[in-house]
Amino acid sequence: MPDYEFSRLEDFVAHLRGQSRMVHLLFAYNGIGKTRLSMDFRQAGKKLDEDGEVLERDTLYFNAFTEDLFYWDNDLNNDIERTLQINEKSKFFKGLPELEMENRIRPLLRRYTDLDFRIDYSKWLVIFSREERVNDKTVKKEYIKISRGEERLFIWCFFLAIVQLAIDKQESYIWVKYIYIDDPISSLDDNNAISVAHHLAQMIKTDGNDIKSIISTHHALFFNVLCNEFNSAKKFFLKKSTNGYILKTTTDSPFIYHVQLIRDLKKAIEDDRLYTYHFNILRTILEKSANFHGFTKFSDCMEIEGDDEERTLHARLINILNHGAYSLFEPVEMIEENKEYFRHIFNKYLSNYKFNEVLFEKENIEPLV
Repeated sequence: MPDYEFSRLEDFVAHLRGQSRMVHLLFAYNGIGKTRLSMDFRQAGKKLDEDGEVLERDTLYFNAFTEDLFYWDNDLNNDIERTLQINEKSKFFKGLPELEMENRIRPLLRRYTDLDFRIDYSKWLVIFSREERVNDKTVKKEYIKISRGEERLFIWCFFLAIVQLAIDKQESYIWVKYIYIDDPISSLDDNNAISVAHHLAQMIKTDGNDIKSIISTHHALFFNVLCNEFNSAKKFFLKKSTNGYILKTTTDSPFIYHVQLIRDLKKAIEDDRLYTYHFNILRTILEKSANFHGFTKFSDCMEIEGDDEERTLHARLINILNHGAYSLFEPVEMIEENKEYFRHIFNKYLSNYKFNEVLFEKENIEPLV
């Protein structure tokens, strides 16, 4: 039996807000609704006037929408001055020019990379630079385009600097009562995932910090490290059900749920109820199999017939359909062509990696979405 069952995410939000525990850790696979949950949690902490203007708020949050506040100008005309633009209209950045953010972000960023940067608040952009050796001399190169992983690390450190301001009770962030963090480690390798989890935990565990924290992720290693850092935190596994959402208490290693995920996919194929978020679940299963068998890419666990062209096509298909906005809010049914691809990839996976067929007999399959 589940520990809790909610018909709506709003009910789960109310449950979380009613808890006295300082830290909640939430494990859920992509497509379940983690991002929507974080947005609903934030919205529940707002008080609005008659015109819909925000009078009060209580949640400082990090999720995919936070990352979207930053976007690249690649200087397509000259290909010289490539900069990361900041959405100055967002209230997330209110009052930041007076807070010397560069000096707050830089020591955080240097934990992970040798990048340097400067923020131009007159144009609301970030200029990245790096020192390189050229002809036995050290040269500083500016306006460089950084990798996706480095970009995520910069945005994450930007957020952490604001978290520190909230913990320190800086006047601009005295309103923060909750910190909600959803999947901060996309595009990061396992080494950085461990570092981010440890650093985040040390910050939240600062003596005197009275801000409650909720952290959700689909990354098993990141979740594992957080569980060990926060021994007294409540640890949950969130999944969908036919009636809404099931919330179960879990340990620091929720890996056993991969069997249930495979059951869910088999059931969805049998019922011809394949939705785009099922590609998120399929990728998760492939990634876990790749890690277990010592491969570096999830595509290494995809059975092919002939050359690598089919494997490349299927890997690209999973990548593209794994990152769309459909996985964040409303499920969208796959088109018939993608259903056929999905069935082919999944069945090939099962033929290559044998599971006990008893697990998939009808009487053992729960009717999950």
